[in-house]
Amino acid sequence: MPAIRHSSKRKPPPEGFSDIEDDLLIFANKMKDAQNKPPPPGPKHQAQWEVFQIAHQRSRYVYELYYNKEAISKQLYEWLLKNGYADAMLIAKWKKAGYETLCCLRCIQTKETNFNSTCICRVPKSDMKGDQDIQCVSCGCRGCATDD
Repeated sequence: MPAIRHSSKRKPPPEGFSDIEDDLLIFANKMKDAQNKPPPPGPKHQAQWEVFQIAHQRSRYVYELYYNKEAISKQLYEWLLKNGYADAMLIAKWKKAGYETLCCLRCIQTKETNFNSTCICRVPKSDMKGDQDIQCVSCGCRGCATDD
């Protein structure tokens, strides 16, 4: 998360930022801890899972404050997106039907998969055969289909 700099060129945060600043600081500290932690033993693709999950939680926090709870103003919401406190592209997908619980954008990009389809975590659990324990290779999600 970018450091907050107060200079004459940058606009100060809009009113209401001080109310959520502590929560955003907690996310920033979690992110620093996750980035400084040594990679877990095992496959390389698991090293960034915690960073993805914290970024998702922070974006979901901002999304819920604005859309569900209506606790922040539009100016503050746009300022948070502009300054990198939330992922604007992910939030744009959450607003569309069928993507309300999407874990990350990589899971819907068909170019990065072997069979030009979405990630396994996007398949509803009711459509899975047997008791398969699935986990996304990109972000570690265990299922983000809306029908779950």
